[in-house]
Amino acid sequence: MTLVYILIGLVVLILIFVIGLYNRLVVLNKRVQEAWSDITVQLKRRYDLIPNLIETVKGYASHEKEVFQKVTEARTQAMNASTTQEKAEAENMLSSTLKSLFAVSENYPEVKASTNFLELQRELRDTEDKILASRRFYNSVVRDYNISITKFPAILIANMLGFAKKDFFELDEKEMEAVKKAPKVNF
Repeated sequence: MTLVYILIGLVVLILIFVIGLYNRLVVLNKRVQEAWSDITVQLKRRYDLIPNLIETVKGYASHEKEVFQKVTEARTQAMNASTTQEKAEAENMLSSTLKSLFAVSENYPEVKASTNFLELQRELRDTEDKILASRRFYNSVVRDYNISITKFPAILIANMLGFAKKDFFELDEKEMEAVKKAPKVNF
């Protein structure tokens, strides 16, 4: 009879351990989703600022049609990206096209002096900072989640219950080089 109680106790302990491990994986998965949601909010804010920025610059530099078209296309592509990897690539392209828009504005002193342009630029810079912070937080949470689902014995439960590795929201090679150089831009 004692052996039966020991076996029941052992099964209960294993069950408690498995439930605790499962709950930890669920919490980490929810944190990843929450972090992605934070990125999405900041990206939406940036998408909303871009048309206003384009219109402001367009008023002064109407013959720079190709730049405006590229920024608009990159914005649309970024908004329509579905996977984390597609979103990261599209966002990198959008950042690149925005740099070309700011380069165009450099050629027009009246744009740089425009209060509306300066306010939009400040808002965009603030949003870019928030995106960077959100991206950093997301990647940190994804790292913790990915480590948790690959450690033993969690890997056994994670595989059985469908917990899959998440992708990082990474910069592309051009962005990495630009970040390393950290150029100064004055408007």
